[in-house]
Amino acid sequence: MSTQIAGEGGRLRLSGPITLATAAALGAAAEQHLNGSDVVVDLAAVTEVDSSALSLLFEWQRAAQRRKCKGSFCNLPASLASLAVLYGVTDLIPAGA
Repeated sequence: MSTQIAGEGGRLRLSGPITLATAAALGAAAEQHLNGSDVVVDLAAVTEVDSSALSLLFEWQRAAQRRKCKGSFCNLPASLASLAVLYGVTDLIPAGA
């Protein structure tokens, strides 16, 4: 299954895996959706993650900051939340509604 990004009204919805194989393309694709408005990235439909998913979240946050907007995340999969705890970066992932 490929990873998909759908954007609507300040919200990005991701579905499918976020792994080393998909992270680079997702980073580039998300840039299109950061237009200077705050954005919430909904990860409810993400099916698989590895540590590159954390890197991707931080990349999106930096891209949002460059565009003078905020990026936040909601519905983190349990596996991604577990990785964030393992690496001690939970506080660096802003929660969105």
